[in-house]
Amino acid sequence: MIVSGSLELKDYMYEMRRCMRCASCKWLDHIYMPDNRFVYRCPSYAKYYFSKVAYGRLKLGLALCEDRLTDTPGMRDMVFQCLMCGACDSGCKRNLDLEVTNSLEALRGHMVEGGRFPQAHQKMIDDIAGSKNRYGAPAADRAKWAPVNAAAKSDTVYFVGCGASYQDQAIAKATDKILGALGGYMLMPGEQCCGHPLFALGHYDAFQKQMEVNMAAMQKTGAKRLVTACAECYKTWKVDYPRLRKISTSDLPFEVVHISELAAQGVKDGSLVLKNKLDLKVAWHDPCNLGRMSEPYRHWEGGRGKWGCLEPANKFGAKEFNRGTAGVYDQPRDLLAAIPGVQVLELKRHHEFSWCCGGHGGVPEAYPDLAAYAVDERLEEVKAVGAEAVVSGCPYCKGQFQAGMAGRDHQVQAFDITELIAQAL
Repeated sequence: MIVSGSLELKDYMYEMRRCMRCASCKWLDHIYMPDNRFVYRCPSYAKYYFSKVAYGRLKLGLALCEDRLTDTPGMRDMVFQCLMCGACDSGCKRNLDLEVTNSLEALRGHMVEGGRFPQAHQKMIDDIAGSKNRYGAPAADRAKWAPVNAAAKSDTVYFVGCGASYQDQAIAKATDKILGALGGYMLMPGEQCCGHPLFALGHYDAFQKQMEVNMAAMQKTGAKRLVTACAECYKTWKVDYPRLRKISTSDLPFEVVHISELAAQGVKDGSLVLKNKLDLKVAWHDPCNLGRMSEPYRHWEGGRGKWGCLEPANKFGAKEFNRGTAGVYDQPRDLLAAIPGVQVLELKRHHEFSWCCGGHGGVPEAYPDLAAYAVDERLEEVKAVGAEAVVSGCPYCKGQFQAGMAGRDHQVQAFDITELIAQAL
């Protein structure tokens, strides 16, 4: 029996054996390569080369399953020097239907179970367990950003997230303004970390506990919609929670939306009016966890027949593969284009081919050189298209861009999309 959301490494033996090392996880298809400067899709391969790419990690996982390897520091680095951005998965699925991201997630879990993970990750894990946020800040300070438009009760819950609560409160305040214009909201009582870092690092038991706390809190509100301005929180609630509960996104008792989706609908129906002119040439950066990683999750169980053919054996029917194309792509671009004076430029690698900013997968904490390399490469793209600012939909992307600007000879502004929407209201 195959379960689509399994986190057991042995359940991906087919993927690990059938990978033919075609290199679709390394660089873009030749027909989509924008020029010879921006051809890679995998930041860890582009920086380190050799086996620091999906096909090398799959073969490592296979060797571990077959007890053909012993533990080494290099093995640990090979697994965790990865941004877990999903670029390899969307590349593979243009040729083969292998579940690459799921395999890499299971490989991380396997390493964590054996205690083989970077100790630089331990502080974040301990902080989430103790202070209920990834920074170890006082839990009582989570709402110190002073919401203005929050109500005691609403059908819409704004899940702020750790980043906007503690590190970049301008995003929380801008989202508060937008939601106020759209009819109001309520905050999650006693909000805690969504648990995304735990999932990305492979600590699935701790993530499961965090998920259950948050799901219970959300259900207690009775709200029908959860809104977030953080791509990581969005993916966690929309994809990872149902996946671990062995249900589909559509089976959740509430809707999960990103603020850009809600605001775009508001502009479309006239309930949100963007009237203030902003003379700015912007490049929209697709966050991994808002785009290719956040397609609705569709649970499936079945088996494999001859030549690996999937054989539905129950109520779940045919397996639907997530190919990275059904994430949130149009709404942010439509919103930016609706702001008077804003010119939206497309980066060389965009939509499901987007290059990761470097802020994901525990890489900034354990391998800051890789995080710095990835964001510098993205900022080179921003420079190449002539943008004056780079805009994203995740606090961690914005933070990466701001950090990556230090020491560069070409300076651009970095915004979260909520900030520009709020300015235009």
